Amino acid sequence: MPTPNPTAFTIFNIEVKWYGILIAAALVIGMVIAVKRSSKYGIKSDDIMDFFLFLVPSIIVGARLYYVIFEWGYYSKHLNEIIMTRSGGLAIHGGIIAGVIVGIILCRVKKINFFSLADTVIPALPLGQAIGRWGNYLNQEAHGTITDLPWAITVNDPILGMIRVHPTFLYESIWDLLVFGFLFFYEKKFKKVNGELLFLYLALYSVGRFFIEGLRTDSLMFMNMRVAQLISLALVIVGFGGIIVLRKKFGGEHLNSGE
Repeated sequence: MPTPNPTAFTIFNIEVKWYGILIAAALVIGMVIAVKRSSKYGIKSDDIMDFFLFLVPSIIVGARLYYVIFEWGYYSKHLNEIIMTRSGGLAIHGGIIAGVIVGIILCRVKKINFFSLADTVIPALPLGQAIGRWGNYLNQEAHGTITDLPWAITVNDPILGMIRVHPTFLYESIWDLLVFGFLFFYEKKFKKVNGELLFLYLALYSVGRFFIEGLRTDSLMFMNMRVAQLISLALVIVGFGGIIVLRKKFGGEHLNSGE
C-alpha cells in the first residue's frame, strides 16, 4: 500500500482529516442501522436519535480521558494538550465505557430496557470500528511491528525511516467485519435473551483485540503490561459470563421487548 495523505481537504486554513470523515461516516451509518432495528425491540426511533445525540460527544470525551489517564506521566506535565485530540490519543475502550454509561442514563430517564437498547445498537458498533480503523492507516498510526509479509504496509518511522510493518488496522477491520456479520447470524439462530448481543460483542471483539494488540508498537502500558490486552481478557470473561447469567436469570422474559 502506498503512503497515504491523512488530509482530505483544507477549508479556511483548517485541515480536514480523513480520520474525522471516516468516524463521522461510521456514526451516521451506525445510527441508520440502529433506527432500522429499533422497531424490532420496541424502541422509538426518536429515542435512538436522542441516544446518538448524547453518544457522539460522550465517546470522544471517554476515549480521550481513558488515553490521558494511562499517559498521565506525560499529560501531567502538558496539561494544555489534554484537549488536543487532533494530535491523536483516543482509546476505543474508553469510548465503549462512555457509551454504556450514556445508554444506562438514557434508559433510566426514558424508562427503556437497557438490554433492549443495547441489542438494538450494538451490531452497528463493530461495523463502525471496521470503518474507523482505516483512519489509523491514513494517519500512519496504530500499526504493528516490522515484517516482510506480502501485505505489509510502509510507514515513515521518525527513527528508522521508511519501514514495512504489520497492518494491524487491517487485521482489526477484518475482525470487526466478521464480528458484525456473526452478531446478526447469532441473533437469528441462537439468541434467547435481550442483552446477549451486547455481551457477545464484548467477548468476540476482545478476543481479536487481544491478539492484534500483541503486534502493535503504540500500546498503552500499565506495570509493563499492555492495557488493552488486560481489558480484553476481562471483557472476554464478562462477555461470555454475561450471556450465561442473562439466560439463567431472565430466560426468554425480555426477548424482543422494549419493556
